Amino acid sequence: MYKPKDSSLSPRYTGVRTFMRLEQIRTTEDVDFVVVGNPFDTAVSNRIGARGGPQHVRNFSILLRPYNPDQGINIFDYCSGVDYGDFSIVPQNIHRTYDVVKEELSPILENDITPIILGGDHSVSLGHLRAFAEKYGPVSLVHFDSHSDTWDNYFGEKYMHGTPFRRAVEEGLIDTEHSIQVGLRGPLYTPDDLTDPEDLGFEVITMRDARKLGQEEVLKRIHARAGDRPVFVSYDIDFVDPAFAPGTGTPEVAGPNSFEALEYVRGLEGLNIKGFDLVEVLPEYDSGEITAALASSIAYEMITLVALHKRTKES
Repeated sequence: MYKPKDSSLSPRYTGVRTFMRLEQIRTTEDVDFVVVGNPFDTAVSNRIGARGGPQHVRNFSILLRPYNPDQGINIFDYCSGVDYGDFSIVPQNIHRTYDVVKEELSPILENDITPIILGGDHSVSLGHLRAFAEKYGPVSLVHFDSHSDTWDNYFGEKYMHGTPFRRAVEEGLIDTEHSIQVGLRGPLYTPDDLTDPEDLGFEVITMRDARKLGQEEVLKRIHARAGDRPVFVSYDIDFVDPAFAPGTGTPEVAGPNSFEALEYVRGLEGLNIKGFDLVEVLPEYDSGEITAALASSIAYEMITLVALHKRTKES
C-alpha cells in the first residue's frame, strides 16, 4: 500500500519533491492510480514552458493532505498510488514522443490503473488517447478548455497543441457522440472555429452558455452525454480564468474561478473515468504560484474521484 509521507511527522520541505510526497517508483503492483508527467512542449503556438508544468505542480502539491473534507473521504483509506516519474519524451520530435508515451502508458492501463497525467502542452493528449483507445476502444472525451483544439492545422502543421482532438477523431480514438467540450470562449479567426467541433460530433457548451445554464445543469449534460462509457478527462488549465490561473500559454478571460474549476471535477463523480490529463501549466508565467496551487488541487480532486469510485465498489 503506497501513500504519502506524513507531513505532521516530517516537514514538507524535506526529501525529493514528488506529487503529494508519494513514493516515486515505476510499479504497476498494488497501486490504484499513478501520477505521471509528460513534459513535452514543442508543439505550442505562443508561450513556451509547459515542459516545466509537471514539476511545478508537484512542487506545490506537498501542501495537500490525505483527507478531502469536501468529498468526505480519506483517499488513502481506499487507494494506493505512486508518483510514476515522467514519460521518456523526445524533445522536438512529437511522433517519437507519441510512440514512447503510448508504450509507457500501456502497461499502466493493462493493469487497470488510473493515470493522472501532468503535461506538457495539449498536443500530448493525442498520445494518451492512442493508448486508451487501444485498451478500451473509442473513449468518451470530457474536455475542459477555452479552446476546442480541433483545428485541421496550425502554421501548416497537423500536429500542434491546437489540433490533437481532430487527429484523435480522424484516428477513431474518440466516440464523439458521447463526448463533450466545455468552456470555449475568446476571439476566433472565423466562425468555423466554433462550429468545427460540432461538425466532428462533439457537444459543445461555451463558457457563455455555461454561465447561463449554471454549473449543475452543465454537469448533468456531461453525465448524460458520457453515460456509462469509458471516459477520458482532459483539463486544460486555460479553462480557468487567468485571474486564478495566469501561468498558461494562451490565456482567455471570462472563465470560471478556482472554486468553480474544482467543482467541475468533483461533479464528475459517477462517470466511468479511466484516466485524466491536466495540461498547459507554465511556471514562468505563474504569479505567487496560484496556478500551481489550483492545478495541484485539480489533480488532487481527480485522485479523489478514483478513491470515491473504489469506495462505491467496495460498499
